Amino acid sequence: MKHILKGALAVSAIALSLTMAQAQDLAPLNSDSEPDRMDWSELDAKFGALPPPAAGTKVGGVSKTLTNEYWRSLGEGYQNVATKLGVELVYQAAQNEGDQLGQLSIAENLISQGFNALLFSPQSDANLVPALEAAKAAGIPVLNVNDAVIPSAEHYVGNVQKGNGVNVANWFITNRPDGGKVAVIEGQPGVYAAGQRTAGFTETINAAGKFEVVASVPANWSREEAFNAAATILQQYPDLIGFYANNDGMALGVVEAVKAAGKAETVAVFGTDGVSDAYAAIRAGDLTGTVDSFPVLTGEIAMEVSLRLMAGQPLPRVVATPQALITKDNVETYATTDMAALRAALLAK
Repeated sequence: MKHILKGALAVSAIALSLTMAQAQDLAPLNSDSEPDRMDWSELDAKFGALPPPAAGTKVGGVSKTLTNEYWRSLGEGYQNVATKLGVELVYQAAQNEGDQLGQLSIAENLISQGFNALLFSPQSDANLVPALEAAKAAGIPVLNVNDAVIPSAEHYVGNVQKGNGVNVANWFITNRPDGGKVAVIEGQPGVYAAGQRTAGFTETINAAGKFEVVASVPANWSREEAFNAAATILQQYPDLIGFYANNDGMALGVVEAVKAAGKAETVAVFGTDGVSDAYAAIRAGDLTGTVDSFPVLTGEIAMEVSLRLMAGQPLPRVVATPQALITKDNVETYATTDMAALRAALLAK
């Protein structure tokens, strides 16, 4: 019955989101290609310094789950800005990345609690649509923050998801010039970020002409499922030269499978997100690399954008946040918890 309810929720929510977007003259949002966009680095130049929030400002955040370090780090970024500016923050999340109804319940509960703005990181493109529309009806601005995309969202902050896969494909093209067989470990089926990351990788590496994507299978953001999928792929394709996983947890599962198969010296493994375990694995020589989308900094930028929206600034629909391909060659450059130093390093790229 639970699966039936989820399916019904997804179908009705998609239809509702498209209807609402059309009613507001907003095309369904594609955060990677939305023309009304700007880079995070342009905010101060175009809109001035961040306006101080009014006394008593409250912001609510709804995340996918706190069992994944990425989402804990995003909340840390929210809190950094909230603490600095005296904003009250409530940050909550579902029990796991598959609890779409639980996440919707959390979001709906926050709407009635007097928040001045809400930050939504939905589990799918559809599951928080009812809460988004309820918040709009109540006059509460909602910011969609990485990585699933609500089609009727008026504002979005996050990195270019397709770029994650493009970055990894370009590494293979440069560092494996003879080409070869590669595989993708996808995230959750139907989730925008997973689809875009996979498309960015496969389209770019196929265009190079020397590579063959021999497998592309979902592992639902699960390290265990990724291990099992990678083990099977390695048995089927013993001459495989590399994997791209849609997040770091899955990439670390792939690393375990590669080691178990005795292929650590010949199979490159890349993840996405830039969590601390990925950095440690890169330093250890186990993980070839990750695409860091800097979740703490993304959280800071999202909170700043929400405060600018509350101040009435005419921000674009999408504010793009940074990302960088991390390997052993630059791991120490970006392995910093000093957000001012990180901002400076990214602006200097």
